[in-house]
Amino acid sequence: MDTIIIRDLELFLRVGVSEDERAKPQRLLVSIEIAHDFADAAEKDDLRSSIDYAAVCQRLAEWGAGRSWCLIETLAVEMADLLLREFGATTATVEVRKFVLPQTRFVGVRVTRMFHTP
Repeated sequence: MDTIIIRDLELFLRVGVSEDERAKPQRLLVSIEIAHDFADAAEKDDLRSSIDYAAVCQRLAEWGAGRSWCLIETLAVEMADLLLREFGATTATVEVRKFVLPQTRFVGVRVTRMFHTP
């Protein structure tokens, strides 16, 4: 399977267990791997047969605006589901990193979801 990689997309979202932590958007880095068969796109050299990574980045930024989550786990799962549903990914891996503990470089989660035919 072919993969598009988006590494360290910077988003400012409201996420945290406490209300204080969710009070204002905080910097997150999101890395994404989107699996899809790109043979047709490569043969035609046509973006319409691929997944537009710029559109993915824009959609995730817009989608997260005005929302909040208690857990980065929930955020990551919802992002992966969006990639499967809206962009036709066969598999989506999403890693979310946040920078809240001074004794660590970051804390994060990584989830992988696959498209399932109903």
